[in-house]
Amino acid sequence: MNIFTRTGSKLLIAAALLAGCKSSGDTTVTPGTSGTSGTSSSITGDLATTTSTNMTCASSTGVAKVVCLAEAFKATLSSTQVSTMQLTYSKTNAQKWSNLPAALSSRIGIKLGSLSSTQLAAFRDLMVAVLALTTTEEGYDEMLGNLVADDYLATIGGGSDYGAGNFYLSFLGTPSTTGLWEILFTGHHYTQPYTFNAGQITGVTPAFRGVEPAAAVSANNRTYQPIEQERQVFASMLTGLSSSEQTTAKLSATFTDLVLGPGKDGQFPATKSGLLVSTLSAAKQALVLNAIKLYVNDLDATTAATILTKYTSELANTYIAYSGTTAVSAQNDYVRIDGPSVWIEFSYQGGVIVRNTPHPHSVWRDHTGDYGGN
Repeated sequence: MNIFTRTGSKLLIAAALLAGCKSSGDTTVTPGTSGTSGTSSSITGDLATTTSTNMTCASSTGVAKVVCLAEAFKATLSSTQVSTMQLTYSKTNAQKWSNLPAALSSRIGIKLGSLSSTQLAAFRDLMVAVLALTTTEEGYDEMLGNLVADDYLATIGGGSDYGAGNFYLSFLGTPSTTGLWEILFTGHHYTQPYTFNAGQITGVTPAFRGVEPAAAVSANNRTYQPIEQERQVFASMLTGLSSSEQTTAKLSATFTDLVLGPGKDGQFPATKSGLLVSTLSAAKQALVLNAIKLYVNDLDATTAATILTKYTSELANTYIAYSGTTAVSAQNDYVRIDGPSVWIEFSYQGGVIVRNTPHPHSVWRDHTGDYGGN
């Protein structure tokens, strides 16, 4: 969601709950940041228009529609491109994701930078089907905002290792309403997998979200700040606690990055730390659930509802923890939600291209559901 030009439930929650973020008119001003102007690439320009001309798949629903759109995308590719993009399903392949820029990572699949406008339109239709595209959620816009931010990094010193062209799409296995297969979309600061089995979505994690700069970037006549709503709601969750609850929730360690980022599969701590959600009032429990919703509701509505039902049923046995400040705006500020199933981390990092300015990393995992439970 463009948090500057649309009004939705996520923005309203954040605006109502967070005292540290000031707004004036239709522009949100975050303390210590300012907006920047990005350069519109042909890729983000093609992806910014979300009206589909694909009528073939219009009557399909659920996984059948995803399969239809996946096959429609494949139909736009040459045989060489298909062999690059569609690979064998294996956990080894599924684990080939990274938050690092192009030169520091080894990704699989086909690069967005190699696709024509027609092929990008088919890719867009597929991603719109699996990500939320409504006035109340931001799944697709959040993805697009990451691409816009990476284009901006390329223009201010990042060079060819950055930019929307360095994001990769792969199908692991053959798209099917009966078999086991996966869509994997990954690039700098963004990874989203979708694992399917027997006509059901069985996994949507590990999902990585991050962005540099944290400030707003404008492109394609739009303004994007894709992780700001998450930051705001985490801050609301923490500042809503009493002083004694904050003491219980605060971790003694300093966290300079995520605990379960790329390459840390299955390394969940043996013991949960922090504040047990069942000890909180109903209003404070709702703040925790709001933070979880910001991740889950980025997906299509049917998938999101199923996952959210499970996480809600487990909320009482979920823990929240943090390190650093409750404002969640300074380097080494860190937040964690750890439940029987859900695991979400949010960490503020030092700047890489935008020096002396922190930027967020975040990951959503599931204790039993990563890689579809495989």
